[in-house]
Amino acid sequence: MQAFLEYVVKGLVQHPEEVSVTPVERGGQTIYELRLNPADAGRVIGKQGQTINAIRALLQAGSAKQGLRCTLELID
Repeated sequence: MQAFLEYVVKGLVQHPEEVSVTPVERGGQTIYELRLNPADAGRVIGKQGQTINAIRALLQAGSAKQGLRCTLELID
């Protein structure tokens, strides 16, 4: 799932070399912490959060197929 997230986010941003996705385990759930250039945050979030919510939905659907619980957090 980490490779999937990196692929999707790097395709959206202008500074793909600054994208990092770090998995953190909390309470039986994997939280992927996304760090990127502050100038690219708006591109990943999208209008009214539509883009990041779509990425989260894809992540949850893909992880559910594997029997996992995952979510995505954007870290400043």
